[in-house]
Amino acid sequence: MPRVLLIEDDPSVREGVELGLRRRGHEVRTAATGEAGLAALGEFRPDLLLLDLMLPGMNGVQVCRRVREGSQLPIIMLTARGDDFDVVVGLEAGADDYIVKPARTEVIEARIRAVLRRIEDLGGGRPAVEHHGALAVDRAGLTVAKDGERIALAPSELKLLLHLTAAPEQVFSRQQLLEHVWEHNYHGDARLVDACVRRLRAKIEDTPGEPRYIQTLRGFGYRFGPL
Repeated sequence: MPRVLLIEDDPSVREGVELGLRRRGHEVRTAATGEAGLAALGEFRPDLLLLDLMLPGMNGVQVCRRVREGSQLPIIMLTARGDDFDVVVGLEAGADDYIVKPARTEVIEARIRAVLRRIEDLGGGRPAVEHHGALAVDRAGLTVAKDGERIALAPSELKLLLHLTAAPEQVFSRQQLLEHVWEHNYHGDARLVDACVRRLRAKIEDTPGEPRYIQTLRGFGYRFGPL
């Protein structure tokens, strides 16, 4: 079972989530502050980080940015209702998904499994390495390079790119991408898609404001070029 690091300052939430995940077989380490959580990362080596946004001292967004400086560890944010601005900032900082508190353990478990499935190969018989202009997408090795330089992608960014490049020129609505990439089989939050597209463009485009690879069709969704 995946090893989970939970950074949450509310004792009741922390203990409840920890107990629920342990009952399902997860090994769980907890921390009450961002600083303590970052210290535990190297020692515990989790498979996934559950990260509260509203932490004392170093907040969740700052923790997320610190983690993304040197790791593509899957990150799910925990947020209270009404934290819309913080959710957007957290997604822009590199989080892969978010859960609104309070949440049942089965919901958290389902999101954990969905996030960890995002780096599965979407090749489906396609060539192991595909070249799209300056981009080389290795579906077997699950790596992406631009002009020969490896690009570090978070799980959601990688799966989004794999999904888009599997059908060049096909237009995908935000809802379709939520279902295929995030496995949100309901009318989900389009901010997940838009934030991930912005992060991906910042890594693969020469000029993110004038994208060549991931194009927006207003009113419809996104498609992969390149132009």
